[in-house]
Amino acid sequence: MLLLDDDPSLRDVLSMVLEDAGYRVQSAPDGRAGRAQFMAQRPDIVVCDVNMPHVDGFSFCRALRDAGESVPIILLTSRDSEVDEALGLDLGADDYISKPASNRVLLARIAALLRRSHLGTVAPDAASEDSRTVGALQLSPARLEARYGGALLPLTVTEYRLVEALATRAGVVRTREQLLVAIRDDDSVVAERLVDTYVRSLRRKFERVDAGFDRIETRVGAGYRWRDEP
Repeated sequence: MLLLDDDPSLRDVLSMVLEDAGYRVQSAPDGRAGRAQFMAQRPDIVVCDVNMPHVDGFSFCRALRDAGESVPIILLTSRDSEVDEALGLDLGADDYISKPASNRVLLARIAALLRRSHLGTVAPDAASEDSRTVGALQLSPARLEARYGGALLPLTVTEYRLVEALATRAGVVRTREQLLVAIRDDDSVVAERLVDTYVRSLRRKFERVDAGFDRIETRVGAGYRWRDEP
């Protein structure tokens, strides 16, 4: 695990909490040093403060996603703002936790993301046998990978779960509440409006490989659905 925070006292405390929970932790004081640590250690998950010098958490998150990295990212911040939360998720973060957060909540969120992102634990032949195809979309649950028209989509773990929840029930309207249940497996309270942020990010990624992408349909007052292929 990689932990980024510019507060040395908090960084030390969180490192001890995480190590006591059984995690191996590498830490850095900002995104610039964190990028070097990331490339050297290739962590399974990143816990990153937003307010850091040199390279802040938002910029660090954007840089990883722009480089095609799909590692789960949790952003920590003392800013209690819906705008900041939406921005973090738009940039590709999988979760966003406002400080101060209890150790129990942080550990639960980390464990939930790791459960959903155990990549590389299935043999390639088994992974291919488990794939699902919905029109031009191919889903590989064992690898948490999605391809559209043959092109690999750079999805976060949460985005993969969302497209899977929509596409495997093509034509069926899914409410925001139902989609939240599908993409989260902890007991945290998350605003349903954040589904809109995830959907917006998903659409952008599909549009990068298909400018005319229109499979995800908004049903006003109801939710979203994956449109059946004509």
